[in-house]
Amino acid sequence: MSGETVITVVGNLVDDPELRFTPAGAAVARFRIASTPRRFNKTTNEWEDGDALFLTCSVWRQAAENVAESLARGVRVIAQGRLKQRSYEDREGVKRTVYELDVDEVGPTLARATAKVEKNPSGGRASSAQQATQDPWANAKPANGQQQPTAQGAGYSDEPPF
Repeated sequence: MSGETVITVVGNLVDDPELRFTPAGAAVARFRIASTPRRFNKTTNEWEDGDALFLTCSVWRQAAENVAESLARGVRVIAQGRLKQRSYEDREGVKRTVYELDVDEVGPTLARATAKVEKNPSGGRASSAQQATQDPWANAKPANGQQQPTAQGAGYSDEPPF
């Protein structure tokens, strides 16, 4: 990863993510993010939109399937990944250069929305041995056999400490 350009983009999905599979069976989801900067104009006392950046993104494997199932057109997302430059010749023979994001992490922003998070059984990266074990904290009991403290019993309250 040395020398790669890692960026974080916040914006809205332009279309529903498109899920495909490689011949080897690896899932890949492609989607586009429109990120539009906003500035407050003190002269007019109003917000103004700048030029939108449209960035094509790709995410792989389990994350691709999660994206296709969880995100849709119009959802505001935050995506982090490696910015890639690719050059090609179009049908008319004109050389073109595009910038794309190979996404490592993506999810909905929670600034103006809520989301319910559900873990995948495998977590996406666990080995088969790890998948067979359950969450060690799910049924944990204190070593002394006493009941676990509640928020009130642990000294927590809604009142300030003074």
